[in-house]
This record gives sequence, structure tokens and C-alpha cells, in this order.
Amino acid sequence: MEPVINEHNKREFPPMHTAEHILNATMVKMFGCGRHVNAHVERTKSKLDYDFTRPLTDEEQRDIEARVNEVIAADLPVTEEFATQSEVAHRFVLERLPEGASDTVRIVHVGDYDECLCAGDHVSHTGEIGAFRISSTRYQDGKLRIVFRLG
Repeated sequence: MEPVINEHNKREFPPMHTAEHILNATMVKMFGCGRHVNAHVERTKSKLDYDFTRPLTDEEQRDIEARVNEVIAADLPVTEEFATQSEVAHRFVLERLPEGASDTVRIVHVGDYDECLCAGDHVSHTGEIGAFRISSTRYQDGKLRIVFRLG
């Protein structure tokens, strides 16, 4: 039987959306800050906002770019699994699901680097993404904004 999940109201550009997943995992691994709190993912440039305590240093920004590009170059498979909310409540913050979300959720995996609940579009392997670069960062009032591009 085909799982039934909520209809997604927006179709993201798959390479950019998958890069968002990798950047989120990188921020969690490097800084323990949690995944983004606000996102604007578009074809030409995207913005992610994080709860953060300070601006990034130039070295940290270069390290983030390098790590994201290493994951992309590793050509990891991007796969999905389906489960019920109760089955994954110990793995994910379900409060971020939209109101009225279906009981069945989709978990997207980027190799063994990242996993998260998601209804968006993705590439099948990270090698399809292209080069990642941070075009700017801004820190204001406890929020760090990272603007990035591909190509």
C-alpha cells in the first residue's frame, strides 16, 4: 500500500533543497545549534535562519562551505522511508510538523549524514547538486542568516 502523506504546497528546486538538508546537518554537527528556524529556498539563492549566539567567523564560514562541499562530492544517496509519527517521535521534533499533518511522515536521508522529516523534492545523489557557496551571513538579535547559492 502506498503511504499517504500531506500534499506539499510548494515545489522546491531539488538540488537547492537537498543542499539545505546538508547545510542544516552541518550546522547541527559543527555548532549544536539545531536546524533552521526559518527558510526561504529558491532556485538561484536560498536563506536559512538559525538560533545562534554570535556571528560566524570567516574561518567558520569557510569550514562550513568545505564540509558541505565534501558531502556533495561524496555522491551520497538521497533516500526516503515512511513511518508513523508515533514511531519516530523519539527521533524528530514533531512540533515542527504543520497543523493537521498526516499520521504517516516521510523521512529523507542524505546518506548517513542527515535525516529529517520532509515532504519536499530532492536529488537522488548529492553529486547532482553542484558546488555550494555561502554568499553572505548576517547576525541580528539572536538569529544567524546564511545566504547560499549553487553552481
